[in-house]
Amino acid sequence: MDKVVTNLTADFLKSMAHPVRIQVIKLLAEEEKCVCDLVDIIGIEQSNLSQHLSVLKKQGIVESRKNGTKVIYKLVYSPAVEILDIVGQVLRTQIFQSQMLLEHL
Repeated sequence: MDKVVTNLTADFLKSMAHPVRIQVIKLLAEEEKCVCDLVDIIGIEQSNLSQHLSVLKKQGIVESRKNGTKVIYKLVYSPAVEILDIVGQVLRTQIFQSQMLLEHL
């Protein structure tokens, strides 16, 4: 059972492990957005964004709905933002520690 959970954990973390997907999660944490808005904000092609949204949707992090001709996405797994925040805290600490070491050389 531990191996299954370990593999599922790795798959989940991999699904968030891309700069575009991190941006999408943070943007959708603010409010739901249509694909057209995400394309404008992030600045990538819609086909590329759709691939990233598909990965997040497959993991159950986001979901979509149709509103006329628009596809609206929303964050359904809000702890994903907390995970990203924790990783950010760890990285800021590591950067600070590296700076301190460099200053003392």
